[in-house]
Amino acid sequence: MNTAVHDPQQHLHRILDVVRHGSRNGTSALVADSWARCLDVFRLDPSQARRPAVLDAEALRAHRERIEDVIECARYEMSTLYQQLGDPQAAVVLTDTDGVILHMASSPEFEREVQPLGLEVGAVWSEAEAGTNGMGTCVAAARPVAVVQDDHFFTHYTSLTCSAVPVHDPGGEICAVLDVSSRSQVPQQHLLLLLGMTARMIENRLIDLRFRDAHPIHFHSRPEFVYTLHEGKLVVDPGGRVLAANRSALTQLGVDSVRQIRGHRLDQIFQTTLDDMLQRSHRAAFHPVVTYRTNAAHRFFAVARQPTRSVAVVRGAGTPAGVSVATPVRPAQPSPTFADPVLQARFATAQRVIARGTPLLLRGETGAGKEVFARGVHASSPRANGPFVAINCASLPESLIEAELFGYRAGAFTGAERRGRQGKIAQADGGTLFLDEIGDMPLALQARLLRVLDERMVTPLGADEPQKVDFQLVSASHCNLGDLVAQGAFRQDLYFRLAGIEIVVPALRERSDRAELIRDVLADEGAADATISPAAWDLLMRHPWPGNVRQLRHVLRCAVALADGATITPEHLPSLRGDPCCASAPSDAAPEAVPALAPAQAQERQELLDLLESQRWNVSHVAKQLGVSRNTLYRRMHRLHIPVTHSA
Repeated sequence: MNTAVHDPQQHLHRILDVVRHGSRNGTSALVADSWARCLDVFRLDPSQARRPAVLDAEALRAHRERIEDVIECARYEMSTLYQQLGDPQAAVVLTDTDGVILHMASSPEFEREVQPLGLEVGAVWSEAEAGTNGMGTCVAAARPVAVVQDDHFFTHYTSLTCSAVPVHDPGGEICAVLDVSSRSQVPQQHLLLLLGMTARMIENRLIDLRFRDAHPIHFHSRPEFVYTLHEGKLVVDPGGRVLAANRSALTQLGVDSVRQIRGHRLDQIFQTTLDDMLQRSHRAAFHPVVTYRTNAAHRFFAVARQPTRSVAVVRGAGTPAGVSVATPVRPAQPSPTFADPVLQARFATAQRVIARGTPLLLRGETGAGKEVFARGVHASSPRANGPFVAINCASLPESLIEAELFGYRAGAFTGAERRGRQGKIAQADGGTLFLDEIGDMPLALQARLLRVLDERMVTPLGADEPQKVDFQLVSASHCNLGDLVAQGAFRQDLYFRLAGIEIVVPALRERSDRAELIRDVLADEGAADATISPAAWDLLMRHPWPGNVRQLRHVLRCAVALADGATITPEHLPSLRGDPCCASAPSDAAPEAVPALAPAQAQERQELLDLLESQRWNVSHVAKQLGVSRNTLYRRMHRLHIPVTHSA
């Protein structure tokens, strides 16, 4: 790690030595190139203190208006990143491509501390104004950068470390820069990874905001990555023509820019039409379904959804009176039917009680289909035209559950969202709130939820005024909440409020409609005409299915890929024969957190993830590209905590 340089002459000599004589002295090529621009193009003197220019209010307003929607999409993500960092000596900064700071999230104390340096809203941090720095150099280099202390061109900035990444608009052009400037010694690779993830979230939000009249298509070569930061996202018009795409979509489709696919119909990219994908996505309860590239070279898992342009006007969390917030309203969907008579009877019971607004508690094993059941009940309820809002209490860190449920209001620190963040409870107003794995909710939050259920009022974090809410509550757990009450791990009064009626969703091994389910899943996987040998049928029907419906989907997905159009036989069902090469289905439990890695390992992990992503997780191709065996690559993935899933 570089250390701050306090001698202006020493710093000047180092810059001249690198630029004029080509001596690197540990200086990266990116920094050396920036220093050269500062000297030769901008004619800056590193030994002369220089405060960046600060725009007046009118000029700043003009810059903000140009990318107002980008700022709006960035506010919450910047606030979240600032909270994740937990560093009072840091600021999360957003600039436009001119280097003008448009928004900051920081503590008031740190803001006052760095204001004399010019780190403030309205200041211009382009290289021409501020020399080598995270924000300006990121714009100039059009890539992520880390400018550590004495990498800065001007001496009086060497107390800062700045990491920055570009933010791209739906057309693939850089529209802003996201930066963290700090006095702390934070590992830069770790920080750049966090910044990169935050930039992706902003970009995805921007696509949703600018294309609310379009159909979003979520896809990935691995089904577990759909609905995550790694997913590819296309937006298409009602005719199925591509309007925009995120960067992951471009990488997975093997194209360099949105221009190469803009205007193409969906069936020119995948072997499906928009109408077909919408129908299959609905049948699968919006779990990913199989599709292929038009050249059949690659398999993907995709979900198509309706546009969010049909909106209901509701009061958002922390929204002033008279201000409306648009939230999606989904059209009523036909309720599902089940061939298993026990399950169908329980579904009919749920329909009757939910029509009267009675809380519903679902209990069932992991993967048994509790959310599918809940969505079906919602679709046949009086609130079917309202939103269905789901949150998995086991998949969120305890520190984030409260903000997710109750929302967030400005005021905790500089740069928080002006209108606050609407929580899941408020989003469910007029519809259904589904709390999955509620048994994992912390006791302190159980008390807050109980109060909401009693009063039908919710108060966002940092707010004083409660907001009225009206929703149907459906909860679910894989464990017996009554047992948790007896152990003191769950509030008895909350349990009584949740369990207006408790329904057990049977495990797959207990259902009599396994054959029908197999056919339905094969249809969702694009293999409705697949044939299955008697021996394979026997394996499928006798298996105990500890992972339930989710495991069944995984096994059949694997089998369809391995059979490649031929009859599915036992050899295409390796996991049912005890073959360890085919992993079991992922569970509903919270994913294991990646242990803390050294900076070098974190960088190695990200590079390998990027390579796997570029090869669509074809392990054989990646191993060949790296010049190692598959087993060596698997061991490396295990060492770097990259989950290994069988690749067909």
